Amino acid sequence: MAQGDVQITVVGNLTADPELRFTANGLAVVNFTVASTSRAFDKASNEWKDGDTVFLRCSVWRQYAENVAESLTKGTRVMVTGRLKVRQYEARDGSKGTSVECEVDDVGPVLRNATAKVTRVSRGEGGFGGGNAASAPADDPWATPAPSGGGDGGWGAPAAEEPPF
Repeated sequence: MAQGDVQITVVGNLTADPELRFTANGLAVVNFTVASTSRAFDKASNEWKDGDTVFLRCSVWRQYAENVAESLTKGTRVMVTGRLKVRQYEARDGSKGTSVECEVDDVGPVLRNATAKVTRVSRGEGGFGGGNAASAPADDPWATPAPSGGGDGGWGAPAAEEPPF
């Protein structure tokens, strides 16, 4: 984690199946959106009231991306931790915009009202700690090498750069 990164944790539901894509260099990336709605108890009506829903676009890279695509589906309640990133983009109509997205460090199903069967991926396939070389020590022989060059960020437009891990 770089100094100054904004760490977040969000719990919500996947709005669609994760979208698995590959960069020109063959690097896997999966994108998904988590919808999280706040709730507050209204003492006057003695009931729970839903607040606004926040939609957060998330991305995961390498073997971890393939694991996510194989494991999670639309509607799954998940807990995501990661780093907020601000991205500038230009739409097809030429307008410019800004989006706030999450580079995922960890994601998994919430088991409060569900069960999950975990199948462990061998170390050689998933890298250290499940596939994110960012968490691997420098001397880890299983760490995935850092990507070289640009590539498709998975959102229809080339990413400014691939993640620095």
